[in-house]
Amino acid sequence: MSTQNLRRTARFVLPLAAAVALSTVTACGSDSGSGETGQAATTAAQASPAALTCDGAGIDGAARIHYRTEKFIKAPLRTIWGLQTDVERWPSWQQAVTSMKRLDQGPLRASSPFQWTTPVPATATTPATTLTITSTVQQVRPDSCLRWSGPAIGDGLRIENGVHVWTFTEADGGVLVRTEENWSGAQVEADVATSTAFLGMGLEAWLNDLDAAATGAAK
Repeated sequence: MSTQNLRRTARFVLPLAAAVALSTVTACGSDSGSGETGQAATTAAQASPAALTCDGAGIDGAARIHYRTEKFIKAPLRTIWGLQTDVERWPSWQQAVTSMKRLDQGPLRASSPFQWTTPVPATATTPATTLTITSTVQQVRPDSCLRWSGPAIGDGLRIENGVHVWTFTEADGGVLVRTEENWSGAQVEADVATSTAFLGMGLEAWLNDLDAAATGAAK
C-alpha cells in the first residue's frame, strides 16, 4: 500500500473509530486530566493501564484491537465540545467524513442515532470501498465526555463492533482531549497489528483535525 493510501486509511479509521464506535455514540463522564501535552501526554496515556470511561462505561476490555491517545488543544471547551457533538458538521472539518445524516432531531443525546460514510483505500486483503457507519449515542455528559459503539460496513470490509470513548478536561490555556477505542470482528482480527496501526492513525488524525478546527475557530 502506498504511503498516501496508508494515510487515507488512517483517516478513515479515525471516523471509523468513531464509527466502529460508529454505531453507537456515548458521552461519558470525564477522567481527571494530567496536564501533560504533546508526545509526552500521548506516551503517558498509552502506558496507563486505566481505561477511559464515561459514567463508568469504557471500551471492550477483551477486544484484541484497541488504541488510546490524547492531545492538548489550545481552545475553549465550548468550542471543542461544539465541534465534536455537532455531528452534522463533521464533513466541514474532517476530510475523512464524506457524508453525515442525523436520524433524530435536537441536541445530541443518549440514544441519538446518526449515519455517516467514509472512503477506504484498497489493502492487500480488502478492496477499496466506502464504509457506512450507523452510530447511536449511549451516554453523554455535556462538556465532559462521549462514548459510542457499533459496526462499520462496506463492500468487502466489515468491522463487527467497536466502542469509542472521548473525555474532555479543562486545563490552563485549553483542554486535554483523550480518546480510546476498540474494534472487533473476524476480518479485522485476522491482522491485529495492521488493524491496530490503522485505528491509531485514524484517531491521531481525528485529534489533529479537531485541533485545527477548534484553534482556527478560536482566533
